[in-house]
Amino acid sequence: MLPFYSFTFIVLLGCAILFYRIGEFEGGSGWLWAAGSILVSVVVWRGSGGSWLAMVGGQAALFLGITAFRVWRKK
Repeated sequence: MLPFYSFTFIVLLGCAILFYRIGEFEGGSGWLWAAGSILVSVVVWRGSGGSWLAMVGGQAALFLGITAFRVWRKK
């Protein structure tokens, strides 16, 4: 279980808030974007042994994936 007082949890929470705000700004569902961010964070956290740097990399990959999907869908 990820302790609430860890730096990794703060990074997870910060990324979820950031993705929520981006989703709201884009006119979509902020909750869906935040849920995706939390899912990626937990998967990367469990896979990397708790590295917050790997979590930030996973968030960057999620953002690039969403961007690529939106560009592809717009064509």
